[in-house]
Amino acid sequence: MRITIIGAGFSGSTLATLLASDSNGAAEVCLVGVEETFARGVAYGETRPEHVLNVRASHLGADPDNPQEFAEWLHLGSQGRDAFLPRLAYGEYLTHRLQQASDRASNLSLLRQEAIAINRIGDGFRVHLDDGSYFSSDQVVLALVALPPQRLTGVGPRLARDARYIAWPWQDDALNQIEPDARVLIIGAGLTMADVVASLAQRKHRGQIVATSRHGLLPQTHTATPAAPIELPPSVHHALRKHDVRQLVAALRSLSHVVPDWRAAIDALRPHTQAFWRGASAQERRRFLRHVRSYWEVARHRLAPEIGGLLQSLQDSGQLKLRAARLLRAGLRADSAEVLIRERGQEQIQVEHYDYVIRATGLDTDLLRSTHPLASHLRDSGVISADVHGLGLNVTDDFEVIDQHGHRVAGLSCLGPLLRGHLWEITAVPELRKAAKVLAERLRASESTTSTGRGKTRSLGQELALSTGF
Repeated sequence: MRITIIGAGFSGSTLATLLASDSNGAAEVCLVGVEETFARGVAYGETRPEHVLNVRASHLGADPDNPQEFAEWLHLGSQGRDAFLPRLAYGEYLTHRLQQASDRASNLSLLRQEAIAINRIGDGFRVHLDDGSYFSSDQVVLALVALPPQRLTGVGPRLARDARYIAWPWQDDALNQIEPDARVLIIGAGLTMADVVASLAQRKHRGQIVATSRHGLLPQTHTATPAAPIELPPSVHHALRKHDVRQLVAALRSLSHVVPDWRAAIDALRPHTQAFWRGASAQERRRFLRHVRSYWEVARHRLAPEIGGLLQSLQDSGQLKLRAARLLRAGLRADSAEVLIRERGQEQIQVEHYDYVIRATGLDTDLLRSTHPLASHLRDSGVISADVHGLGLNVTDDFEVIDQHGHRVAGLSCLGPLLRGHLWEITAVPELRKAAKVLAERLRASESTTSTGRGKTRSLGQELALSTGF
């Protein structure tokens, strides 16, 4: 049996490592991904030295059975394990462990190419690559690194094509073009915004930086040392069992007044969030997304202390301004980007001018709007279907994809952030490595029952060569 994993970021490389084996009877595993993000993914590939991890080193091991693996790989002491290290170091760790698995395994192939289409062939699939070659596979896992960022609503076509609009801050080191005195508007006020500001500060930026979001909330900051863990009280457990958003928020508010550090309450809730989301009705999910999401994001996805301190100092000096506002329109003028902004709760529209507009709205999982070649191909052909809330793909409880007719697509699975619609909490390392382990166990169990009769004497290399006529 051949298992193909499409997407070689954290999720894909972790799954491939779990399936790698030196046993002759193990399923053949093929990991497909673009060179730029291979093993590292977007989060840990397109980074700079000033970008640090937003999680302590002690929690970041990619091995589901050894969360300390990253810290052990770096030979960190107790103090270092509580530190927030450079993301470049984590990218090197992921690259190392995948290469180590590849060197040891007899069943793992690494293909540094982009998959652009998947077609059903009998009981299996045919995977098409961007060089025109293709190969067959019994099982396919969609572990896409990221969907391309969409153009911000309201950004005019001329500005969208101009250097004054930066849709992805890390592409081709786009921030290098920004002059030190430039006036910069950042759309988004989350972790991506923090990375942008950190990079501008590293470049000794002197100009005004304005960051906008719907609620104007900055991510909260981790404490230097971890908060002591707590037990959730019965009121919180009751709300979790009822899958009631209002009750849960009320219980957490009450709890925050009696615990030494509110962060401990959020962290204690984390193991329960997936089950809460899966059991919540569509109405409760909509209520959460409309009224709670922004507050949850800033409390749950926190900044490293040094980055939080940097943002605070820039706010105190007046260089960084945070606004609860909405971008209505942005167009290109002779020497600037002209933007129309409405402050939250205000009717008046303000016309302002900036030297650069930067999209920093974070992870995109909206399948319906995506222009990703493979995702749009599968969507348009009806093989996959979009979550009703725009959070990713529709899947079964065991991560198999659901098509446009509501049917399970046998042999086609999903892993990574595109599971947000099903699990909500699935963008951080602990949840991703757990999901990878669950899927790896299911795929191993299917080895003895799945077969397409695809010509088992042909190796992957032979299939690729034959597909292109060589």
